[in-house]
Amino acid sequence: MNRFKTMALAGMCATGLALFSEAQAEGEQGHYVHGVEGIKAASLPPPGLYWRWYNAYYSATKLKDKNGDNQPVGLDLDVFATVNRLIWMTPNKFLGADYGMDIIVPLINTNLNLNNIPGGGLHYNEFGLGDITIEPLLLSWHGAQWDAAAAVGAYLPTGRYDKTDSASPGKDFYTLLFTLGGTWYPDAEKLWSMSILSRYETHSKKDETDLRLGDDFHFEWGVGRKVSDLVELGLAGYAQWQVTDDRGTAAKGDPSVRDRVFGIGPEVVATVPFLKSVLSLRGVKEFGAEDRSQGSIIALTLTKPL
Repeated sequence: MNRFKTMALAGMCATGLALFSEAQAEGEQGHYVHGVEGIKAASLPPPGLYWRWYNAYYSATKLKDKNGDNQPVGLDLDVFATVNRLIWMTPNKFLGADYGMDIIVPLINTNLNLNNIPGGGLHYNEFGLGDITIEPLLLSWHGAQWDAAAAVGAYLPTGRYDKTDSASPGKDFYTLLFTLGGTWYPDAEKLWSMSILSRYETHSKKDETDLRLGDDFHFEWGVGRKVSDLVELGLAGYAQWQVTDDRGTAAKGDPSVRDRVFGIGPEVVATVPFLKSVLSLRGVKEFGAEDRSQGSIIALTLTKPL
């Protein structure tokens, strides 16, 4: 899934559009979107074909510098993404795991305003196809009181990109994504669940700009408890760190400055029998951000067997 345009446009309040372009290169993010997985994030379904529909809204009014202090840029950022994911868990086994694959197709609308800019501010609004994800390798293991998952995938630069348009739905580079995680059920009845799902991103150089973003490490977590046969309540959250430096002549400022962010919030998961589907709703508020925006995300996801 294409990461929302929460790029840290640090330092752009001084000289308008020219400095704005520098700040884009300095604080741009990778692809993965935090907050779209939560309770039982590392538990994949049994063999079959599944449709998963993500709807996520991200909003931010704070832009943080490398020390986590607010930047005076008058940020007003709203991003909505609706994303279709098709998952096929085959009947085949590999390394003792169920073997599957998936494809993820995002549509993204970004509305970005910067109000404290000389000359009256900047405004960008764009809707379009984002960068498609393919995961040809999904592995899922299941034990009596645990699940585990691993995957390898890639983001493809299918979305439109314009280096002068900060709301472009595409990002102009490839990303390899490696996934590993697990879910543990402390009680035999599986009323409680604790999960963690880690991701590692490594990026290619941009095509239009001499910039290669540093690698990113993320994890999403969830703690839940069933309160009935149909409803589960809990907490979910995430953490992200940039772990290597940006590279290239377009890595303006100090390329060793690395971004990070954390988030936490409530989640409810409900089985809807007449739809033969599972719905999850979570709201996550970010904190501890550096060299990027800090806001909140609301995510509604439907999972349905086909």
